Amino acid sequence: MGSRKQDSAIARKEANKDVVKASLNNCPSSPRKMRLVADIIRGEQVDRALYILKYSKKEASNKLEKLLLSAMANWQTKNEGADIEEANLIVKEIFVDSARQLKRLRPAPQGRGYRIRKRSNHVTLILGNKEN
Repeated sequence: MGSRKQDSAIARKEANKDVVKASLNNCPSSPRKMRLVADIIRGEQVDRALYILKYSKKEASNKLEKLLLSAMANWQTKNEGADIEEANLIVKEIFVDSARQLKRLRPAPQGRGYRIRKRSNHVTLILGNKEN
């Protein structure tokens, strides 16, 4: 019984060798602004996604570029000795979730206070092979 369970764990590890994940937590920009950039690179090849992020004018693209480089480094750690150019990696999944909001007050006319919600987000990036 124990060897069968161990065999399935090894098989699962081999199957997951091509899939790698990186996440960015509590990024201080609104999820809506981050999703605009994330939607552009979803499904793209890694080198093309890096090119898009490098020359994008959006502020969120700098953070996503760093996250993509981190995911590529995670892939290289997982697959030692393999060449990243030959791996045919794509951005398999990327999703942006909202994180906590900092609530602030701004002075307004006639003694009122307007609420300001400073939003932040969590980004999760999953790289995988084109074949899978």
